[in-house]
Amino acid sequence: MVNLIGRYMNISDKTRVLDLACGKGAVAVKVAQNLRVKVKGIDLMPEFIEYARQKAKEYGVDDLCEFLIGDINESAITERDYDCVILGAAGVDVLGGPSEALNKLKATIKQGGYILIEEGYVPDGGKLEDIRYNRDAYYSEQFWMALFKDKRVELLETASGHSEGDLDSVSGIAAIKARAVELCLRYPEKKALFESYVRNQQDEYADIADSLACVTWLLRKM
Repeated sequence: MVNLIGRYMNISDKTRVLDLACGKGAVAVKVAQNLRVKVKGIDLMPEFIEYARQKAKEYGVDDLCEFLIGDINESAITERDYDCVILGAAGVDVLGGPSEALNKLKATIKQGGYILIEEGYVPDGGKLEDIRYNRDAYYSEQFWMALFKDKRVELLETASGHSEGDLDSVSGIAAIKARAVELCLRYPEKKALFESYVRNQQDEYADIADSLACVTWLLRKM
């Protein structure tokens, strides 16, 4: 995302970036650190926001970063005139689905502003029935391309969602299972919940590896 913003945008000391569902601030902090632009991150989880604030201080960009606790659906109504808005791995359903999400994201940026969306889609030749976990959250590539045209956003670049070797499902699932065992011992009454979470994560890893194209789209508001 840092690379895409840096290559396409005319960066200045007045550039403003909005990171919705910013999580622990990984993207926001890196954007501020590498591009020296002002970034506002918003997330519903207080613990994530506190962590993001700590990381901003650690990386020396607390003067450029602002992190707030909030519902991003409400933020999409009040936040305006940004040069770029980011929706990372949260998924468009948090903003009401693909169409509504694009409407809300467009409203936060200036004319000619940029939208970065991290998303997964079912590639050509793939079948929605092959998706093991949360299949209702994914759409075909053709669906997205038609929606971009309908919403008058120009697709400037499609970047791979992860590099070769980044998706280490073996160690990832091992860590999740180990943590689930700890939580089952601590909260035995919730054992079924933790075991269900592990199964869902295994299915999601398999989907990303076998059935989904994971990308970052850079769009421009026309």
